[in-house]
Amino acid sequence: MHKRVLILAPRGRDAAIAAELLARHGIDAQICSDQSHLVEMLEQGAGTILITEEALATSPLSELASWVAAQPAWSDVPFVVLANGSRSPRSISATDRLAELGNVVLLERPLHAEAMLGAIRSSLKARDRQYQLRDTTAQLRESEERLRLAVENAEIGFWDVDVVNDRLIWPARTKAMFGISPDVPVTMADFYNGLHPDDREATSLAYATAADPATRALYDVEYRTIGKEDGVERWVAAKGRGVFDAAGRCLRVAGSVLEITERKAAEIRRVALIDFAEALKDVQEPAGIASAAARILGETLRVTRVGYGAIDHYAETLHVDRDWTAPGVESLAGITPLRDYGSFIDSLKRGEFTVIADARSDPRTSGAAADALEAKSTRSFVNAPVLERGRLAAVFFVNDGKVRNWSDADLALIREFAERTRSAVERARGEQALRDSEARLRELNETLELQVEARVAERDRLWNLSQDMLARADYGGMMSAVSPAWTQVLGWSERELLLNGYATFMHPDDAPPTLAAIENMRGTGQPTRFENRISTRDGGWKPIEWTVAPEPDGVNFIAIGRDLSHAKAREAELARAQDALRQSQKMEAMGQLTGGVAHDFNNLLTPIVGSLDMLQRRGIGSEREQRLIAGAAQSAERARILVQRLLAFARRQPLQAVSVDVAALVAGMGDLVESTTGPQIRVVVDVAEDLPPARADPNQLEMALLNLSVNARDAMPDGGTLRITASTETVDGDHRSQLSSGTYIRLSVADTGMGMDEATLARAIEPFFSTKGIGQGTGLGLSSVHGLASQLGGALTIQSQPGMGTTVELWLPVSNEDTNLPSNVSRFEEEGSDRGVALLVDDEELVRMSTADMLADLGFAVIEASSADEAVRMLERDQAFDVIVTDHLMPGMTGTELARHVQRIRPGLPVLLVSGYAETAGVDADRPRLTKPFRKDELATTLLALLH
Repeated sequence: MHKRVLILAPRGRDAAIAAELLARHGIDAQICSDQSHLVEMLEQGAGTILITEEALATSPLSELASWVAAQPAWSDVPFVVLANGSRSPRSISATDRLAELGNVVLLERPLHAEAMLGAIRSSLKARDRQYQLRDTTAQLRESEERLRLAVENAEIGFWDVDVVNDRLIWPARTKAMFGISPDVPVTMADFYNGLHPDDREATSLAYATAADPATRALYDVEYRTIGKEDGVERWVAAKGRGVFDAAGRCLRVAGSVLEITERKAAEIRRVALIDFAEALKDVQEPAGIASAAARILGETLRVTRVGYGAIDHYAETLHVDRDWTAPGVESLAGITPLRDYGSFIDSLKRGEFTVIADARSDPRTSGAAADALEAKSTRSFVNAPVLERGRLAAVFFVNDGKVRNWSDADLALIREFAERTRSAVERARGEQALRDSEARLRELNETLELQVEARVAERDRLWNLSQDMLARADYGGMMSAVSPAWTQVLGWSERELLLNGYATFMHPDDAPPTLAAIENMRGTGQPTRFENRISTRDGGWKPIEWTVAPEPDGVNFIAIGRDLSHAKAREAELARAQDALRQSQKMEAMGQLTGGVAHDFNNLLTPIVGSLDMLQRRGIGSEREQRLIAGAAQSAERARILVQRLLAFARRQPLQAVSVDVAALVAGMGDLVESTTGPQIRVVVDVAEDLPPARADPNQLEMALLNLSVNARDAMPDGGTLRITASTETVDGDHRSQLSSGTYIRLSVADTGMGMDEATLARAIEPFFSTKGIGQGTGLGLSSVHGLASQLGGALTIQSQPGMGTTVELWLPVSNEDTNLPSNVSRFEEEGSDRGVALLVDDEELVRMSTADMLADLGFAVIEASSADEAVRMLERDQAFDVIVTDHLMPGMTGTELARHVQRIRPGLPVLLVSGYAETAGVDADRPRLTKPFRKDELATTLLALLH
């Protein structure tokens, strides 16, 4: 098909005449009816196309031009175009149509037949050469593919350096030997940078010698590469020669390269193991074996440190006698706490072979652990654990000071050295143990008599010095030997113990089970344990714990007894302490419940107290209504005091020392004490006239007085008199309270009850100590009163005698402040009605409404917020405020957190915390606070101090 001529001549008999002419001269020709038919025939093959210019002009050439443009690279089909013979110049469009055909021979008509035949033959010959080129190219491509497959199966890579154009050609296999992806371009810089630093100089010199026209040496070298992308170390063997021109200039250097990593690893392993085996011939001690293994492996792998050390499984410490280190690297000889260097100790405990390529990036050693490792010249390491009976016993470690991607060959060699070192060390230890045992046996044979005498003397010393009671007895009920401890513990002499049966010393209730246990031991031949009580010479009983074991003769047994008196006493003391703790926890739970209820009551009382106070101040209502308002205010005040007492009981009140009218406080407590003590006890209150105020916390003082009154009541179960006295006393240097000299208020609570002996009196103020039954007291009453007195700068003294009652005295410092401070409301009124803008923050609407009215009466313009978050949004809008009054406990942000936020964004803006709980947890100690419920006067006093 590729030798035929396709003819397209649509006018007259041009096509037929041309076909006949070609046929007469032996040329195969095929007439095509139109352009589509021509393209169809071209797909089947053709040598050339004979086409008239009229055929090109009568229809578009798009289909034929597309076929021409789509020819394969080897094909350029020739066109012989018969021109129309016009003498006028050819138009531009006609010229463009000819250009679209590409390879065109233009023949002007009329023409001689020989001219056309010559053009046809020349075109067929050119087309034949194209087909020959196609076949040759295909054969060459097939040959290259066979060569590629052969090279790939032989694992050989090629390289070609175009010296003239400074271009490096590496196929994918060669790139892989340098750790480079197949599609990544390479340069000579990749070659030089990929060489191992230790091999770079020799390899570069070998290449330069091969490219030197003066030497033209064979490039034959083995070297290591460091993967550009994977960091893997590989061994390769390369060969090549330079190609030079006639002038001696090096045009290119080309050759082959083969990866020999496995072969090199095998050689290195074989040499290292031979060296290790030779070293073991001259070493017998375990430390020397480990040191030899470390040295050989360290030099082979070119690392910084190698060693073998024992591991304390529980302390997680490494114990190294000696290790091998590279020059300038610190040894790890000694004890090293492994946990300081990361969590890889957990992997070792599980028996895992641990490999870390980079301590900085590995999660087991990153952070501070990596810093500690680098301080020890370690950036990467391998640890091979040795386990004995499931516990980590030793480790073979290999350290390197740089990041290192440990190859499979490295890891295999380390595993083999670790196993061989472990086996050699264990064998050496076994041999050493055998030698030591033989030496001990020889020594034992030589000194046996002396050792027997020493053992007998040692036994006698143990017998005489033991604090446990040792005895030898028979099953007939008699003891034949007792240690001195029997006399020390029980008081009986050795003679008394040996002449009387041992059952005579047992408690009657304990003798039967004790004798049964001894008889059972006789039958089983197994040791046994039991407890019983043994009589003392002074008539008492002591609990003894016995361990008894039969002797081989079947007649006697050995008994060891331990006095449990102190242990039993400690157990009893512990039980009492636990009972007291449980009682304290119950009281704490009750306190938390009470404190929570009191907190809610405070929120309820705040609007009540505030509203009643405002009604009284404004004089609203008739006289009768004023009396009702006054009565409600008095009841609210009593409720407020009751809530404060509940908070004090719940320990939710911080200690707030102020000037206290003790006389008024004691008088006010009279009814409460009488209702608490009951009708059998007569309560007498004796308060001195003109009693000065004391510095104290009124709520805590009331609780202390109530605690002392309850203690006095409990000391008089059959009734009696309880006397509460308050007076002024002058204290000198040797006073029983041990206070410094000065004037104090003495508040005493005396009862006519049973009193206390000296031992009880000495422990009376100890926490959890109580003379009451379980569940009737916490043992914290007197201790808390003592703590209160100490905090206030006073003291607590107790005087008591059995049958004479008890007097407890609470000494309080005198206050120089007046208890009746003038109202500050008038000061607000005097200083003007416009006090500025107050931001009021409280989640309770009734509390917020009452407080807002008080602030408005004090001259403030009030803006309210129902939460701290809402207040923050107001502050962020740069709204101006002169003071912030905020509740503490609110959903979301607390009042304290709001105050801290305000201090950051508006440092000069004062903030007052208001709470019905008076808790201190989370509240800054120096933060101004006001406790709910409060009256207008109390709010005015606090704000006046805050704003001035």
